Amino acid sequence: MRRALARAAALYARHSSSSSSAAGAAPAAEWVEAFMDLSDVAGGPRQPSPWVGRVVALLRDSADPDSDLDAFCRRFLVRLSPSLVAEALRSPDLRDRPAAALRLFDWAARQPRFPRHRLAAYVSLLDLLAAAALPPAERDAAARALVRGLGPLAVPPPACGALMRSLGAMGLVEELLFVWRRMKASGGLPSVETFNCLLTALVNASFPAAARRVFDLMRRDGPAPDAVTYNVVIKAHCSAGETAAAAALLAEMGGAADKISYATVIQARYADGDHGGCAALYQEMEERGVEAPPHVCTLVVAGLCREGRPFEAATVVRRMAARGVRRNAAVYTALLDGFSKAGDAARAMEMLERMREEGLEPDQVTHGAVVGCLCRAGRPAEAAEWARRWGGNAVAYAAAIDGLGKAGRADEAVALLEEMAAARGGARPDAACFNAAMAALCRAGRAAEAAALRGRMAGEGCEADARTYAILVEGMFKGRRAEEGMRVWGEMVAAGVAPTAAAAAAMARGLCAAGKVERACRAVDEMAARGAVAEGAYEEMMGALCAAGRLAQACRLADGMVERGREVPARVRTLFLNALRKAGRADLAMKLLHSRIGIGYRRLGSVKRRVKFQTLLQPSSTT
Repeated sequence: MRRALARAAALYARHSSSSSSAAGAAPAAEWVEAFMDLSDVAGGPRQPSPWVGRVVALLRDSADPDSDLDAFCRRFLVRLSPSLVAEALRSPDLRDRPAAALRLFDWAARQPRFPRHRLAAYVSLLDLLAAAALPPAERDAAARALVRGLGPLAVPPPACGALMRSLGAMGLVEELLFVWRRMKASGGLPSVETFNCLLTALVNASFPAAARRVFDLMRRDGPAPDAVTYNVVIKAHCSAGETAAAAALLAEMGGAADKISYATVIQARYADGDHGGCAALYQEMEERGVEAPPHVCTLVVAGLCREGRPFEAATVVRRMAARGVRRNAAVYTALLDGFSKAGDAARAMEMLERMREEGLEPDQVTHGAVVGCLCRAGRPAEAAEWARRWGGNAVAYAAAIDGLGKAGRADEAVALLEEMAAARGGARPDAACFNAAMAALCRAGRAAEAAALRGRMAGEGCEADARTYAILVEGMFKGRRAEEGMRVWGEMVAAGVAPTAAAAAAMARGLCAAGKVERACRAVDEMAARGAVAEGAYEEMMGALCAAGRLAQACRLADGMVERGREVPARVRTLFLNALRKAGRADLAMKLLHSRIGIGYRRLGSVKRRVKFQTLLQPSSTT
């Protein structure tokens, strides 16, 4: 009996000790998911778990997310699952807290036995970084670290599209190609959307050549391109200046072309100056029933007006009104300017009245076009009065000053500039106003006053531009002030302003007229050494020499151009023929035409030499 009681006491002690040890150990933490129901039985939208809201609220109000997350999980004996982390990162409350979202992402990966982040978490975090107001370098560094942290995670094609779309929005081309290679390594076939994401990212990152290669690969081995694909590649061609290739792709699309396709090619053609091509594409849009965006209609109207076809532009505007498309101020301004340049001032002013009837307020460009219209109609006084009426418009003042100068009323042009500078409030004179006044003075042969006016530009806060120097150089050389013209030329070069073709031609013409041919050639060569090629400078020099009767110097200039390889001999002959014809030396022009000068050779024993242009002035020479 005693032995049985001892055995029972030992068993009770063992049971009580095991019970006390079990009571002292903490239970295991539970993984909490993002949704309440994880089964596929329940239909309808899944209800998010309340743990998602608690975690987001904690991150929103926490100054130390890592410590607060640790305390939160210890208190409730939970661990955050990959699905819950991904759902929390999608919360709108974290959109303006990218640092807290990154801390949650890093902290979750450090949990014991945490499986791996889901791909949705990477996508959500990349979207959050793209929308965050972070410095670009910091944002890109965080995104690159995320992408490189994908590790051995498989990237299936459906999820690859979302990931590539996020990377493309941030312009991270290298990371985007990394994900593309990972998807290919996973054995997935890229979809049309995936190709479109890659193409869009390459085009937005200014890699049009790479985008075209991907497009060729897609047409050869991938799925059939859709309208979005074609639009992206058309944009790539247009950004690279290959408008013809973009138009060929547009024609290849056929009936699948939409308004974005047409708009992209029309914008490229307008930038290239092909206004007729813009009108042809617009007509094709109308024939196919494709709705033209308002800005496309504006480009077509402006292009037709620039080509001197304002009546066709007015027809386009009437068709816009018939379709219910609202016209803007730019459309009527283009029509006004087009009719003005066509010499129909009455119809141009009618466009202004129609513009006001439709409730559109004229802007600065419109007022400038009205002033230009009045000046072309021979009404510079009315143009000046219009500019005064709209005193806050420097464009209108510049047009009025230019109109007065072209009408030979230089004093009134300068007075209008002085009135503008003296007025308190309103527009201040800009470089265009000063340039117009200086051009008026130079036309009147008052280049010295124009140079003095340039000295006042700095006081008004204006910097002399290439147009300013071109006006002064041309005015000085026309006034036979070669030395002052060269001084202005030197100031232009010292200021780092690239000379225009008009300034170079005026300089070359003026120096040659003064007999300083070598100096003119040296100035042209110095321009070429700086990368500024003076187009037409030698032609102007030859014309000036022939017009001044300096035929010997003209012949030496032609020989020098051939010997130094400035122009091909046949081109030099053509320039010389035109210069002689314009100078009234038809006899020498005919002699040059029927000779071998410049293009033929003469043998002196075993030596073959080109027939020089200087032989043109030798009456007894055999040419």
